Amino acid sequence: MASASATATDVAPPVESPRAHIPAPTTGRFASRLAPLAVATALFMEFVDSTALSTALPTLARAFHSDPVHLKLALTSYLLALAVFAPASGWVADRCGARRVFLCAMGVFLFGSLLCGLSNTLPQLVAARIVQGAGGAMMTPVGRLIVVGSAPRERLVAAMAWFTTPALIGPLVGPPIAGLILAVADWRWIFLINMPVGILGMLAVLRFAPKLAAADPGPFDVKGFALSAVTITALVVLAETFGVSLTPLWAQVTLLVTVIAGGGLYLRHAARTMKPILNLKLLRLASYRASLLGGTLVRLGLGATPFLMPLLLQVGLGWSPVRAGLVTISTAVGALSVKPVAPLLLRRFGFRTILLVTIAGAAILTAIPGFFRASTPVWLMIASLLLGGFVRSLQFTSANTIAYAEVEKNQVSQASTLATVAQQVGMSLGVSFGALLLSTTRGASGVLTPDRFVIPFLAVGAVTLLAAPVYWRLNPSVGSQITGR
Repeated sequence: MASASATATDVAPPVESPRAHIPAPTTGRFASRLAPLAVATALFMEFVDSTALSTALPTLARAFHSDPVHLKLALTSYLLALAVFAPASGWVADRCGARRVFLCAMGVFLFGSLLCGLSNTLPQLVAARIVQGAGGAMMTPVGRLIVVGSAPRERLVAAMAWFTTPALIGPLVGPPIAGLILAVADWRWIFLINMPVGILGMLAVLRFAPKLAAADPGPFDVKGFALSAVTITALVVLAETFGVSLTPLWAQVTLLVTVIAGGGLYLRHAARTMKPILNLKLLRLASYRASLLGGTLVRLGLGATPFLMPLLLQVGLGWSPVRAGLVTISTAVGALSVKPVAPLLLRRFGFRTILLVTIAGAAILTAIPGFFRASTPVWLMIASLLLGGFVRSLQFTSANTIAYAEVEKNQVSQASTLATVAQQVGMSLGVSFGALLLSTTRGASGVLTPDRFVIPFLAVGAVTLLAAPVYWRLNPSVGSQITGR
């Protein structure tokens, strides 16, 4: 991680690999522009994988002879692994070097992808997804660390926009790729296609991502890591099993007690430790606190939508995976279109105004798909999904950027780690929340007709709106130093 006085031009990295055919990373201001894109390109496969898997859930349910609702395990197991292992990412990056850790994490992710492609049962797929998650847990926070640490403060908004662009292209191409694969080949290729994409991403990182100077991270917080892992695991498993009769009542009570006890013990530990694995003291920063709390509430809706939408279109409306994928890519098109205008909008209106407007729009547009029916014009579906993607992308770009407005350079890795854990827990709880509501509304019949999706979509939209009071408390001038407003 870069020191407080370092700039992108201060970091003149030698080549980590001795292999002669890999060119040295580009340095200077040009590198500060290319590093975010290189890192994000490497992350591209992660987002393609996630959206493609969501599209394939009904097909996987038939292949594994399982209830489609139970296929949420394939999503939440990955998110759980992300949340559990992500706390160690900041320390490992500072200890071993951000670029080296990022490349190793990509290798683990690719190995997990291979295991997913070889799975024959749902438990095998869940185990393979956990391996994927272990790699992904290092990829996102360490990638963000490289971007924030290498970009000058005045270019942070633009760097974050480039960093998130391939993450939006991934959802753009993921659904149609999944639909085409399912139409002409076996579902296993959804995971195996990660291999060439991942290798190209690793080469881009080696070429353009700089090595960042890092302070001594000190000893690893073993106790804090264990407490956070136990607490997060218990929380996600409790959310996963609550209300769906997968575990007895005594087990759920035990999980709840574990969450409360583990969380309390970690709070006491973090207050007494110089460098805890998750630095909760960062929540004293108003902009960072608003980004985490508000973003977590929004991600409850964002996490539920990729689970609910394929089931609505493919099971509720009886669409093919190809048709469903081609319609849902409109969300990613809308999300991608916001990137060129995000810096201009933030400079003109400020973070607080943009966050409040987009949170209201995101709540409404997240709920609208619950009213999709066979008689709904396709163009109307596409228009609502397109606008929803635009609004949510602008919201997340604003929230993710404002998080670092007051964070010092020597705290970026800690801030990135805590933000990643909060994001993944929010996404995981969103999947479980959506699945619980869907299980409740479909009743004993178990039939997933379109009308069963009204309450789940309305509920996740309402939860999204709860972030409005969090953003309302922000100072109107917050973040002006990074937008030039």
